[in-house]
Amino acid sequence: MSEECNHNCESCSANCSERSRESFLESLNPASSVKKVYAVMSGKGGVGKSLVTSMLAVLAQRNGLRTAVLDADITGPSIPTAFNIHEKAQTDMYGIIPAKSKTGIDVMSLNLLLENETDPVVWRGPVIAGAVKQFWTDVVWKDIDVMFIDMPPGTGDVPLTVFQSIPVDGIVVVTSPQELVSMIVEKAVNMADMMDIPVLGIVENMSYFECPDCHKRHSIYGESHIEDIAEKFGINAVSRIPIDPKLSAACDAGLIELFEGDWLDGLLNELTEFL
Repeated sequence: MSEECNHNCESCSANCSERSRESFLESLNPASSVKKVYAVMSGKGGVGKSLVTSMLAVLAQRNGLRTAVLDADITGPSIPTAFNIHEKAQTDMYGIIPAKSKTGIDVMSLNLLLENETDPVVWRGPVIAGAVKQFWTDVVWKDIDVMFIDMPPGTGDVPLTVFQSIPVDGIVVVTSPQELVSMIVEKAVNMADMMDIPVLGIVENMSYFECPDCHKRHSIYGESHIEDIAEKFGINAVSRIPIDPKLSAACDAGLIELFEGDWLDGLLNELTEFL
């Protein structure tokens, strides 16, 4: 891709990687409108990716933006639980209607289509990837300012499908303080670079524990390396989320929309600056 690329393939004849990615993009449902799309990904599971996705969506909605969450973690969907959404998705003449959270966030997840929430999804990769594409093409996303995609962990079939099929404007990488995570983060960042999608922020979850009595911070999972990682890859927005039992309890109880904390405020400002 040329350094002078303006990302408008219609006005350019160059056969570059940007044009190759553009050719795989799926059309949004005709009844839908989505201004910005951000994928929240991690190189490994268990680092709090769904938590970060939910918190960013809640903050965006609080800031007056029409917000949506597309749950691309087909085999391990946790977004409906965090928002206490248990009803089934409905359809109309235009397509699938996403469920709404209590504060009005549009949510689409495979759990909203299953007969029972605990039914396992025993599908092969191509079928899972096809379902994710349908969440973009067949769901009616009405007047959405910002959509967050909760990605499955790793850099396999589904992340590749999302990045090739959906016009993702940027990526947020979620990590944890362990030493080995820097290598895993590098894999995620390198995948984003291969797909020509910018990494706009990095979030270190479980970064520290603050004693409620003396307010001293303790690095339970080791000292943070997030600043070094961000500097290495030129990532500007850096956020740290502490170990907070209240956050876990809020997710388990479906009360994530009531969380309190300013840990992601700076990152959200970075993502929504040009909306």
